[in-house]
Amino acid sequence: MQDPEAEYYLNEEGNVVFTENYHLKKGYCCGNGCKHCPYDYKNVPEPRRSALRKLKAVRDQTNDTSNNI
Repeated sequence: MQDPEAEYYLNEEGNVVFTENYHLKKGYCCGNGCKHCPYDYKNVPEPRRSALRKLKAVRDQTNDTSNNI
């Protein structure tokens, strides 16, 4: 289980992934399309912004379903 106060974690490939907590402390969307962006990818240019929003919706739906099991 991930520490809720953590600012990052390492994914399966060993890459650093910043958490929503990190982004909230930073205070804005950097425009890089971060996985846990709490700012709805505000500064990511189209068409990538729309693609990321769809991907996040699928991840959120999958997480909601797995949490109900």
